[in-house]
Amino acid sequence: MNKALGGKERAIAIHEVPLDWCFQPGVKLDFRHFEDGYVVTAADVEAELKRIGHTLRPLEIVAVNTRAGSRYGQPDYVSSGAGMGYEATMYLLERGVRLTGTDAWSWDAPFVHTAKKYGESKDASLIWEGHKAGRDIGYCHIEKLHNLESLPADGFFISCFPHKIRRASAGWTRAVAIFDDKLTAV
Repeated sequence: MNKALGGKERAIAIHEVPLDWCFQPGVKLDFRHFEDGYVVTAADVEAELKRIGHTLRPLEIVAVNTRAGSRYGQPDYVSSGAGMGYEATMYLLERGVRLTGTDAWSWDAPFVHTAKKYGESKDASLIWEGHKAGRDIGYCHIEKLHNLESLPADGFFISCFPHKIRRASAGWTRAVAIFDDKLTAV
């Protein structure tokens, strides 16, 4: 990881995630209007930040609200929602974001849509492109968040400390949005 930052480091394991990444102000980007399988671009992120009047600050936790959250528990959940592309992910990471989340099954576009695009183009860079941004700047993301539609664009904190499994590439977490003195599970 961190090739773009001048180093080529071993990717951190879940038990090595810095705890200060896991409790920070939250920002919600609303991409529910995009069609299923759409790959979000840097321009889309920039436009949404402008729409909500927010300037990203380092270590803020960015939650991406796609249409997928409304389909959780339904047969089409895995194929629903937009996904974050490489350039959209890098846009966030270059501004100091190190932890992100989505209500979708994956950070990337649903694979059924990516597979179709790959079948037409044979361009392997389309596969897990948002995930692969972590090679250039290390970050973590959380998938399958819930209730993002109930969050404001900003003005809350997210607590999402991972279960630390030694040498694992992932672990589960209980993500919670905190604003005022209320807690909301996400």
